[in-house]
Amino acid sequence: MKKAIQTERAPRAIGPYSQAIKANGFIFVSGQIPLDPVKGEIAGATIEEQTHQVLKNIQAILEAAGSSMSEVVKATVYLADMNEFSKMNEIYARYFPEPFPARATFQVARLPRDVKIEIEVIAAAGPEVVPLVK
Repeated sequence: MKKAIQTERAPRAIGPYSQAIKANGFIFVSGQIPLDPVKGEIAGATIEEQTHQVLKNIQAILEAAGSSMSEVVKATVYLADMNEFSKMNEIYARYFPEPFPARATFQVARLPRDVKIEIEVIAAAGPEVVPLVK
């Protein structure tokens, strides 16, 4: 069984996709770009500012799903410019406790709204409480 996850604390999905899907003990978070969920605008011009916003969006979605950044098992990072990897990595490391998630990072030709970064994650979902039927 799968369940869509939705929170107002992260940018709403603007197409035929969910912010995240909870299924089979995992939470699959859609790629997040640095959109401010309140203003709907790109947050910041630098890779550092944009990385912070992306990770805040991911954190909000995971919390809405009953999980957290410490439960992330896999991250995929898409960068507009691989030369900004070290700056991104410095910010990224602040959001994840050890053991760090597995990760892949790619430079891509273009990202939505010409942002500098997009990140998607997979996290373990906490145990679901199933009410007893009597």
